[in-house]
Order: sequence, then C-alpha cells, then structure tokens
Amino acid sequence: MKKNSLLQLFFTFFKIGATTFGGGYAMLPIIKREVVERFAWLSDEEFVDTLAVTQSIPGAIAVNSAVFIGYKVRGCAGALLAMTGAVLPSFLVILLIAVFFVRFTEYPIVQAAFTGIRPAIAALIAAAVWKVGKPILKDRQSIIFALAFLLLSQGLRIHAMLVILLGALSGLLLHYLQTKKKAKQGKGVETQ
Repeated sequence: MKKNSLLQLFFTFFKIGATTFGGGYAMLPIIKREVVERFAWLSDEEFVDTLAVTQSIPGAIAVNSAVFIGYKVRGCAGALLAMTGAVLPSFLVILLIAVFFVRFTEYPIVQAAFTGIRPAIAALIAAAVWKVGKPILKDRQSIIFALAFLLLSQGLRIHAMLVILLGALSGLLLHYLQTKKKAKQGKGVETQ
C-alpha cells in the first residue's frame, strides 16, 4: 500500500462529511467510492468487513468507519484526522443552524425544502443499502441469511447488536458444519 498523507485522509473525510446529507448510511456509497474505488485503501470485501465491525460498536457508522479506515491507512494519527474530517463539517453546520434555525423554522419555504429533502434522504439510504448489499448477496445462502436477519431486526424488532451477534454465530456454525462435512468426505475417499 502506498503512503498516503494525513492531509489526504483529513480532506477526503471532510469532503465526505461536507457533501453528504442524511447521516451515516447515506454516506456509505460516497465513503466506498473514495476509499475503495478512488484511493484503493480497502478492497470491496474489506469495506464490507469494516461496516460489520463499525456497525457492531457504539457510535455513528460514518465516524466509526472514518476512525477504522484512518487507522488502517496511517495509524493513530490517521484515525484522529479522518474522524476529525468526518465530524467537523457537521459540527460547523449544526452550530450555524443552532444559531439561526429557530428564527427560520416557521417560514413556509424552509418547511417546503424539508418536505423535499426527506424523500431524497430515503432514496440515498436505499441506494446505500443496494450498493453495499449487492456484492454480498451472491448466492442463495447469503440471500436466505440476509432475509432472516431482516425479519429478525424489522419483523421481530430484535436489537441490531443481537442480530450482528446471531450473524457471527451463524457464520461460525456454518463454517464448523462445512469443515466437518469436508473431513467426513475426506475419510470416505481414503477408505475406498
């Protein structure tokens, strides 16, 4: 991996933070484009693994991803600068809104703008789910697991952390069963 500058990390995540609306999930396609396609800091598989790790710990997924990716690229300094870059635009905008928003919420034009922004954000989140999920859902087994975990999280309202834990346990169990099956097949070949 080539040496990437700390400023490059900061400005990449600052740009992501400054140009993405709708929160962490809406940021995912842009983070992926920058860190996987543009700079090749992560592969597609590493990006999905990063999301799994950052989703399973407390905090915003975009900030957690920035810390994780920054650390992978440039260690502790990279993690700190990537996180600062990701958070700073939101902090500045929220500060500005806090100062002026109360005065403008009653204006019909502001309310109209937010009426249009909400569906746009929903579309960005749906696009993020599609882009992240598409490479994972390669076979019937992955699709079945994804649907089962969707049912658990949305249909039965099981907490996300428990769903992730169940996913990890399912993967371990599946690996164990496949290893056991291969070992059994290997013994069958030896006896013939």
